Amino acid sequence: MKKNTARRALASLLISSIVFSGMAQAAPTALISTEQAAAAQQAATRSEAHARLHAALDRADLAAMLQARGVSTDEMRARVDALTDAEAQKMVTQIDQDPAGAADVVGVLFTVFIILLVTDILGLTKVFPFTRSVR
Repeated sequence: MKKNTARRALASLLISSIVFSGMAQAAPTALISTEQAAAAQQAATRSEAHARLHAALDRADLAAMLQARGVSTDEMRARVDALTDAEAQKMVTQIDQDPAGAADVVGVLFTVFIILLVTDILGLTKVFPFTRSVR
């Protein structure tokens, strides 16, 4: 009987603490429409894409390359500001997807393989067991 009374007291205490903690944290909130949520998402995407492009223009090496080609950074900033949301996002996506050095890993590995194969055949190294040295 004592066990059951203790459980009821604990359950009552737990329920009251949950109820009162929920009341203390509850704040009046308004619902927003799907269109408002989509507009907020697009504004965040726009500012993020344009901010990333402006951050790229802040780099000293890029500014030097642009000035060497006769383009001022102020002119480029004006062009970035004139981009639409879709254009800026497309440009950021393309920058993220393009390789940095424009050299793919497979090409580099193939070149290293050919160099090692030729040096094995010439007898300068012994990397591959399937080659016979000319020497």
